[in-house]
Amino acid sequence: MIKNYIEKANFEDTGFRYTMSLINGKHKMVILYCLMEFETVRFNEMKRYLKNITDKTLSSNLKELEQDDLIIRKEYPQIPPKVEYYLSERGKSLMEILDQLCVWGEKNKRE
Repeated sequence: MIKNYIEKANFEDTGFRYTMSLINGKHKMVILYCLMEFETVRFNEMKRYLKNITDKTLSSNLKELEQDDLIIRKEYPQIPPKVEYYLSERGKSLMEILDQLCVWGEKNKRE
């Protein structure tokens, strides 16, 4: 009986798969976590927070998160350029789930 359900099931159509496609990769969840903790963050501040990340990788991840409407990029018309990032409403709603991952990790981490 279960085998029939598995054969008909399509993982690609699940909400879990969709959510994971938005936050996959080495840095996206950390970027989101940083914005959750500090609210508004500039590019260089984010780079310092993430430590070992290239400008290109950080920029690419930020663009993808912006395209997925999880973060908002605000550019100020000044010299030198000033750009800030913060969570969109959609991104804030995802933080509820990511926060639960943090709670689980605190309860279950091994000393």
